[in-house]
Amino acid sequence: MKHQTLDQMHAIATVHTDPMQLDMTRTERLQRWAELLEREPNRILTALEGTEYRPLLEREKMRANGSPISVAFNDEVLCRQGLAGDSYGDAKRFFELTDRQLHEIVCYCHVGLSMQASRAAYCVRRAIRGRGFIASLLQTLGIHA
Repeated sequence: MKHQTLDQMHAIATVHTDPMQLDMTRTERLQRWAELLEREPNRILTALEGTEYRPLLEREKMRANGSPISVAFNDEVLCRQGLAGDSYGDAKRFFELTDRQLHEIVCYCHVGLSMQASRAAYCVRRAIRGRGFIASLLQTLGIHA
């Protein structure tokens, strides 16, 4: 077997790379998460309780079966990209979210103990644009805060 560089291979063949092996950007990871949530928009998901009140170390470990984060963690593409678990801390690091952004996606104070997946997807898409749910809602209502 003769070893050749990728450039040498391009000269004699069409080279296809596996998109599963390429690193996704932050935006691509968040878009993937939103798309996963949108596949079942009426699915009821579990919210995390009081993320903003928990000490940092406790907040990092917070998780719930059937949460928006667990939807992402059940995806083989995101796991291959590096999503290590379905905890608050795993999601915060992997999706490069601020506490405020992740709070708006997963916390119960906005929705109660459960939420529809479509609502979580909406908040994920807002995080892509850098705007939170409350700010976008106020803008929708014509209130400039």
